[in-house]
Amino acid sequence: MLYFATWKVTLILAICALGLIVSIPNLFSQQTVASWPRFLPKRQVSLGLDLRGGSYLLLQVDNPAVERERLNGLVDELRTAMVGAKIGYTGLGVQGDHVGFTLRDPARLDELRQAVQKLDPDLEMTAAGDQIAVKPNEQALQARRLSAVEQSIEIVRRRIDETGTKEPTIQREGGDRIVVELPGVDNPEHIKALLGRTAKMTFQMVDTNAVPGGSIPPGDVVLPGEGKPGQPAQSYVVQRRVMVSGDTLTDAQPTFQQNEPVVSFKFDSVGARRFAEATRANVGKPFAIVLDNKVISAPVIREPILGGQGVISGSFTVQSASDLALLLRAGALPAPLTILEERTVGPDLGADSIHAGSLASIVGVALVVVFMIVFYGLFGIFADIALFFNLCLMLASLTLLGATLTLPGIAGIALTMGMAVDANVLIYERIREEVRGGRSMISSLQAGFQRAFGTILDSHVTTLVAGALMFWLGSGPIKGFAVTLSIGVLTSLFSAILVTRLLIVTWLRRLRPKTVPI
Repeated sequence: MLYFATWKVTLILAICALGLIVSIPNLFSQQTVASWPRFLPKRQVSLGLDLRGGSYLLLQVDNPAVERERLNGLVDELRTAMVGAKIGYTGLGVQGDHVGFTLRDPARLDELRQAVQKLDPDLEMTAAGDQIAVKPNEQALQARRLSAVEQSIEIVRRRIDETGTKEPTIQREGGDRIVVELPGVDNPEHIKALLGRTAKMTFQMVDTNAVPGGSIPPGDVVLPGEGKPGQPAQSYVVQRRVMVSGDTLTDAQPTFQQNEPVVSFKFDSVGARRFAEATRANVGKPFAIVLDNKVISAPVIREPILGGQGVISGSFTVQSASDLALLLRAGALPAPLTILEERTVGPDLGADSIHAGSLASIVGVALVVVFMIVFYGLFGIFADIALFFNLCLMLASLTLLGATLTLPGIAGIALTMGMAVDANVLIYERIREEVRGGRSMISSLQAGFQRAFGTILDSHVTTLVAGALMFWLGSGPIKGFAVTLSIGVLTSLFSAILVTRLLIVTWLRRLRPKTVPI
């Protein structure tokens, strides 16, 4: 235990030096670090909302809307399947949590069941006489809900990244909620407006044979238009069938056409082919561009559009055209998002939190340093040196991992400082016991490190398990505390067992003392 191979000494010193170098940028402002030469490290620990100030949003995914959309799509799928199989039906439509209809010939129930299973194996069909109910099973619905949340997180991330907001925190909370933290954003109204829009765009044909106030065919739907300021909005009868979906868009940019703001868009190869086929087959007919169930434009197709590009015109301002282009580039949300909670933390409050947390940590560390020197003398100084490198390694780890430091995280650092010297206390007290038992100096040092190691390892592993559980089950501030605590446990093991021991061994070899100064 008191012998160090040359490679071990080199490795320990290299790790300590690396921790010191990587953690140094955290002692300076961002402006100062940015002016450093390129070869120097510049990464810093990201400050959380409670330290830097900014906005906090708690969003909820509208899962019932996801289920309604699936049922509405199922209506069209069933209609197509039954028409193809020549199975008669009446009253097809969404009824509560299922799609219901009346089967004209109950003798064809088995054929219908086979057609439904062929359509989607995850569908459940129940029959009461000639009354049929079809709906997705619970496993399929649960998978769809989970997919909607995960897709929403990705779309939210894209939209926020497009605004230029730096270091946002976007994570799932519970089954259907999303936490969004925006450091440095003290007025989130524009972000809220962008996140509040589903931005689901489709291209559908206008049914010129029907009028909004008259009889609407089964395959059509009446959608409102986007009227100009001061003018009533026009309604359109639009075919439910989607000719081209907005998810095939690859780019959208705000531009100008005839001195008016418009949005130009571009399809991928699949979307370009569908768009070309749709426009080729419907020359002379109006083509509705639908955004979030509202017709923003319904131009007449003059000629086939074969290049996979187009322009959306309407009553746009420069800002609204820019926002629409951003939303289309980021993609459509699978379901609407509802803002459940909103908080704004001012930068002054964050600065006060940093000052208070830093002061508490400095006072705590100072008391620990003094305690170790008073009770253990020279060995206490060795423990304090190891404590310094422990702090450097913690800051370096947080920096390299890109972790976000919060006020509870500072509390975790302060707690870890106490835990780090606790391992030294166990070792030193064990050495004292061995000396009082009559052992020699070398034997006492050897036994102190060996016999205290098991206790130190048990206590640190227990704390690490608790930190892992807090990170897994907790959220927000609890996770921040768990991250710093867990990193601190690992670095304190390194500093207490290896750094302190290396210092003692070096002192022992250089000065060859006769007694243990403890």
